[in-house]
Parts: sequence; C-alpha cells; structure tokens
Amino acid sequence: MPIPRPHQPAASSPPPKLLIPGLPDDIAELCLLHLPYPYQALARSVSSSWNRVLQDPTFLLSKTSLSLSLPYLFVFAFHKSTSRIQWQALDPRSGRWFVLPTMPCPKSACPPAFACASIPRQGKLFVLGGMCSDTKSPMRTAVVYQASTNQWSDLSPMRTPRAFFAAGVVGGAGGRIVVAGGSGPDLSSSTGAVECYDPREDAWREAAGMGGNGMVRYDSAVVGGRMYVTEGWMWPFMFTPRGAAYDAEGDTWREMGAGMREGWTGMSVVVGERMFVISEHGDHQLKVYDPDEDTWRYVGGDRFPCEEVHKPFAASAVEEEEEEGGVIYVVGSGLQVGVGRVRLGKDGKFWVEWQVVAAPKAFQHLSPCDCQVLYA
Repeated sequence: MPIPRPHQPAASSPPPKLLIPGLPDDIAELCLLHLPYPYQALARSVSSSWNRVLQDPTFLLSKTSLSLSLPYLFVFAFHKSTSRIQWQALDPRSGRWFVLPTMPCPKSACPPAFACASIPRQGKLFVLGGMCSDTKSPMRTAVVYQASTNQWSDLSPMRTPRAFFAAGVVGGAGGRIVVAGGSGPDLSSSTGAVECYDPREDAWREAAGMGGNGMVRYDSAVVGGRMYVTEGWMWPFMFTPRGAAYDAEGDTWREMGAGMREGWTGMSVVVGERMFVISEHGDHQLKVYDPDEDTWRYVGGDRFPCEEVHKPFAASAVEEEEEEGGVIYVVGSGLQVGVGRVRLGKDGKFWVEWQVVAAPKAFQHLSPCDCQVLYA
C-alpha cells in the first residue's frame, strides 16, 4: 500500500527576464534602437531575448521611422597583390572603419568584374555577377548584405552570367535592380541582355535588351527612373563612346543625349535628381549635368584634393534633406576618402567644399572597386 504524501503546491514558473534589468521592455527596446552600427549585430550575442528583438524585421523599420539610422560608407576593396576581397564600412562622423564579414564568392573571383547596387534606406547592399579569374568565366552570382544583421545571404542567381556590367536600382526604395550589358559567356564580346530583380519576390525576369552587341560598363547612373549607361572615354580618346538610357516604366532603351555622352568623363554620383561627375583626368574637377541644355557645367568652390586621394576612384553620394545639396564620397587608392559637401547657391550654381578622411596605414595596399552609402 503506497504511503500517502503531503500535497505539494505546483512550482510557479519564473517571471520572464527583462531585456534590461530595472527597465520596462518597451523602454529597453528604445535603448536598443539607439545602438549604432555595427553594434546591433554584436549585441545579439548578449542574450537570447536581445537576439530575438534585434532580429525582428520590425526593428529596422522602427529605427528608420524614428530617423535613428545614419549614413555609412561601405567600400568594396581588394588587395593589390593578392586580389583578396575585403569589404569595409566607414563611419564618416568618427572616421572609424569596421570590417564586414567575408562575402560569399569563389576565391578566384576577379574583384572589378562584380557590379554593386543598394537600397540605402533598407540597409541592403547587393553584389552581382563577376568573373572567375582562373577560368575567365562570368558568373550568375547574386548576394545581399543586410546592415541590421551584419550578414551576407545568397539570392536567386541571375538568368545570364555576366561580368563588367551596369547595375542600378530604379523606382526608389520599393524598386527593382536592373542589370544591363557587360561581358557575357564569351568574354571576347559583350551582351545586350537585360534583366530585372524584384527583391520582394527574390526573382529575376527578362527586360528589353540594349540592342546591338550591348556594352561593357565604364559607368552607370540612375536619375529620375532612368538608368544611363556609358562606355566612357578611353585614353587616348580615339573613339567616341556609346551611351544608352533605359526607361524603367516603359521598359525601353534610347540613345543617350550627345552632350551627356561627350561630357561623361569620370565616375558619376547622383544627388537628388542631379548627376555629378568627378573628372578622370587633370585636376579631377567636379561637373554637374544640366538636362535642359544637355551639357555639363563645372562646380565652383574647392579644388578636388588630388594630392591625397589618388586613382582608381569609387564614388557614391547621399542627399541631405535640410539643405539643397548633399555629400559626395570619393574613395581612392589606399582607401583615402575625399568628402565633398555640395550646395546650391543663391545664384543657382553649385559649389563644393572638400575635406579628406585619412585611412589607416594598414589600408595602403587596398584598391577600391565600388562604394555604396547605406543607412544603418
């Protein structure tokens, strides 16, 4: 016969742990929203509850809606001797650099063959295509970096393998990535194939082709729903470059205006609805394109700091909402960064003021391929 035991009250479950002891969770979440990049990703290792909050898709949306995201410069660089790829992020306010996780790609990848695009307000950076340097074969690669998680992810591959091609986001934050031209499966010729990527569906679809043999990219820019692609002037300027413009809404191509094509003599950046070019030769003067006159005009103000920032260049820009203008970033050899603040004067002309953010000596053997501004 079993011995009766006294009744034991059921053990009460422990109260849920607070995100930050002593603070209500809604206040603690506001504190986590103020963590600067890249410390959100590092903070995920503090506890499972922090990891849950920081990985919640609404976290980035809340950070953006509260205007807590700040622009950072993400630089795609490679070692000049080994061609080893390295992504770095610069905080322009403090001058501090952060190393990104290794990008998923073959070790034999040729860094300049990739194309990059970004959706800045979503903190998303896309790296596409490329070429294996050992086999000289273009790739269909598509990967995305998410600033909020500090992680790379694979995407659906492109329909056509390509290298040295144009890529850009049309349609703003909710838009599509357009890739055009480049070297196709046969590196001895270019391709006119064009395709669009929908980030919401992770799917590629065919778009209107460029016509003819296409173009191998020199530079491209997206302005007002159109993507402009140019072959660019090649020294000693023996041949006039070709240029084309893609209308995303109508899915059509047209020839680029003669003035835009003739004056596009360097790396371009877009501030608002204005395209600027850092001239490839001479003193690397800054020019702005006038669409009404189909001509380029020199920007007044400071001279570009070419004594400190040397070619090859990669360039990007961010618009400033408080004033009419923005900030242009030009990354040079050794990852020296020229920061140009562009303003529109009362006379209707643009002027620029340059300063240099010096890179660490450890970067002296790095060369830039691309750079993008992301909010993080």
